[in-house]
Amino acid sequence: MPALTFPPELLVKAQGTGLAIKLAIFDVDGVLTDGRVYIGEQGEVFKAFSTLDGHGLKSLQQVGIAPVIITGRDSPGMRRRVADLGLDHAVYGVKDKLAVAEPLLRQFGVDWGEVAVIGDDWPDLPLLARAGFGCAPPGAHAEAKAAADYVTQAAAGYGAAREFCDLLLMAAGHYERLLHSHHDTLDGGRP
Repeated sequence: MPALTFPPELLVKAQGTGLAIKLAIFDVDGVLTDGRVYIGEQGEVFKAFSTLDGHGLKSLQQVGIAPVIITGRDSPGMRRRVADLGLDHAVYGVKDKLAVAEPLLRQFGVDWGEVAVIGDDWPDLPLLARAGFGCAPPGAHAEAKAAADYVTQAAAGYGAAREFCDLLLMAAGHYERLLHSHHDTLDGGRP
């Protein structure tokens, strides 16, 4: 039995308004990071990413929920993190997130009811308003939290995206199977 639980009504809501969630859109700054940007003496940008969040994104991929990054900023470090996670779909330096999201939905053959979004600020509002399920971290702007169906317990950059992923996995009925697959040892036995 998993230690993590969510209220049943939240799990139903996290299934989206379509047949099931098939696409999950993630903002980066303020969702996958704590929102702070460190700029070095030479102008280089540094950001910290959570490995918990990374595992959640990879878990979504394993069950056929496509994680997509749509972010207003661009940096080599961010591109490196996305590449390290093996994410196939990311759009950087976006001013109008809705204008980028609409063609992606057509490419994936999904409608907004089959999309989950996690965002933290005004540029994410058009996506949160249309998504079958919307989520925000606790440090998000008040308008993003108001537009979200759920506000995570974990902070941005400290597991908020993982919580969002775990919720989607649980709502889709995949969480427990994935959890148990990690309990098995390499020799096929239980620890």
